[in-house]
Amino acid sequence: MSATTGIRIRRLRLIGIDHNYDVDFTNENDVRRLSIISGAFSSGKTAVLEFISYGLGAKKHPRHPEIMRKVRASLLEVELSGVPHVIERAVGEPSTSAFVRRGRLDEAATSPAERRPIDPAGDPQSLSTLLLSHCGLEGVQLREAPTSSESRTDPLSFRDLMWLTFLTNERVADKNFLFENSFMRKHKLRQVVDVVFAVHDDRRIEIGARIRELESRLTRSRSELATARAFVEEQHAPSADAQTRLVAERELADITRQLEAIDAQARAATDFATQLRTRHRGAAERAQSAAAVLRDQQTQLARMLPLRAQYADDLLKLGMLAQAKHLFDPLRVRTCPACLQSLQESPHTDDGHCSLCHHPVQSPPEPATSLGSAADAVTPPEERLDVAAETRATKARLKAITTYIEEIERSLAAAEKRAADTALDEQRAAKTLDEATGPVVSTYLSARDDLHRQQIQVNRRIDELNTAAKLQEGLEKRAAKVSQQEAQLQHLRDELANLGDATADRDQVLRDISKRFARLLTEWHYPKLSMPHIADDLTPHVRGEPYQEASSGARTLITLAWQLAVFEVAVEKGAAHPGFLMIDSPQKNLGHGSTRDSLIADAVSIDDFYRFLRQWLDSHEDSAQVIVADNSPPDLVEENVIVRFSRDEEHPPYGLIDDETG
Repeated sequence: MSATTGIRIRRLRLIGIDHNYDVDFTNENDVRRLSIISGAFSSGKTAVLEFISYGLGAKKHPRHPEIMRKVRASLLEVELSGVPHVIERAVGEPSTSAFVRRGRLDEAATSPAERRPIDPAGDPQSLSTLLLSHCGLEGVQLREAPTSSESRTDPLSFRDLMWLTFLTNERVADKNFLFENSFMRKHKLRQVVDVVFAVHDDRRIEIGARIRELESRLTRSRSELATARAFVEEQHAPSADAQTRLVAERELADITRQLEAIDAQARAATDFATQLRTRHRGAAERAQSAAAVLRDQQTQLARMLPLRAQYADDLLKLGMLAQAKHLFDPLRVRTCPACLQSLQESPHTDDGHCSLCHHPVQSPPEPATSLGSAADAVTPPEERLDVAAETRATKARLKAITTYIEEIERSLAAAEKRAADTALDEQRAAKTLDEATGPVVSTYLSARDDLHRQQIQVNRRIDELNTAAKLQEGLEKRAAKVSQQEAQLQHLRDELANLGDATADRDQVLRDISKRFARLLTEWHYPKLSMPHIADDLTPHVRGEPYQEASSGARTLITLAWQLAVFEVAVEKGAAHPGFLMIDSPQKNLGHGSTRDSLIADAVSIDDFYRFLRQWLDSHEDSAQVIVADNSPPDLVEENVIVRFSRDEEHPPYGLIDDETG
């Protein structure tokens, strides 16, 4: 792969609640050939690689508690055939679609993001189809039964291709490294390798089908481009070149400066009217104060008149009550209830007995002064009420209210006159100010209105240019799509014309991979190395035995060598490989943890692994990218370490989610 084809990883950004978490794989804006993520266990190294895989279409993302608490979205900046793109997916419940836009993370979006479904992978609008198109593998179909010409086919997914681009920790040193426990996955892995190196069976038929499918898509794309061009021509859109827009923006800036200058001149020219403005402001304040006083007095009068009427009514009721006590006194006994003869004297208590019934009468209690006493309880309300005292008090209140109302009525006329006079003074002051400043301001207003009209016209022209630019951008995007499909179609036609014998080609590829596999193990000083090769079914062998028979540390080296051999040969041959490789834990069983293989760890230096990898990457410049997650890389590659997670609060960053230290 060259620098202008395939896929390169530039930056990973996790959008958090409080802040974002970034991992940068560039150096002075260029993609690093080798990037190492170092740090302690459980600090987020593997999560970085898994989030990259998630951005490229994996169905799941890391679900560590700190990630679920803090992260809301994953943004992956990649280069697709040399053009920066940003792929965004939601975090939480794994998303079923991704949003892809051109540009970089820290740049404003110049075009809306395209929604790309994750499944089905064969959908022309899926994320997988987009990524495969930049690897030259768009539209590839894999047969479920390779020996049957009538077998059903499944479209190649970019997730299948990730087996060759992401060596996970689980697959390193695993006895099921090539999916031996799953026939279908093992079969598909072999097909993926054959497809990448263009040596798969029935490739003439498959390429022919891809050509027909691509021709159909190209026809549709050309039709869409022609329709879009016709629409743009009908709109008579102005030229949207950068120079025209720059001229319009400069004209708008010039008009804005002229408006500011006119405003300044108008303020300076009307400074002579400062005294008139002060006078007008004072008259306005006095008018407002007089109007407020008038409103207050009118409000007080409106409240007092009903109150005075209420007291007058109360006074009338008290008079009626006093008269009623003289006319009707039901509690005084003047006639004997037995003989109905008039009594010579009112009933009274005589020596402790009632003078009428002669029953003993208890002495009345001492007069109580507290509210609700026994005396008050037996005394009728009419006898407790001092009507004369209430009448005097009511008359006094009525007189005070009447006096207050008369005072308000006397001052109301003066308040009305003052309010009218101050309002008239304010009107005169305003008229004087207008007459003094009107002729001066009118000149500036006329010029300002003219500039304002020009400003509206320029803004309208800029809007038209923006619309034209968007239309032109859409045309360019469609034209680029047509050009890309034409190039892919020509590439497939050339590939079809240059096809050789599939079996011979595949044998040669296997020989090349086997040679590289043996060379890598030799460079790494694999102990007692003999007969290293890759079998026809892609199974690696060492010492005449398949890799499953080797020790845990030996399997680590064998799986690393297999993965790197396929990657390096693919890059060197210009095969349809994405051009990047991610490796998780290359020192597994070689010195870390309780499963350390002492024989292999003592014989193999991790320096050899990194030394040869760096030499190979340096010799291939920008045609490949390798990302490694390693607990403790050697000092040899210190300059290639892009981030080191300490899991120590005193030495940040603590981990990928750097504010989760608990």
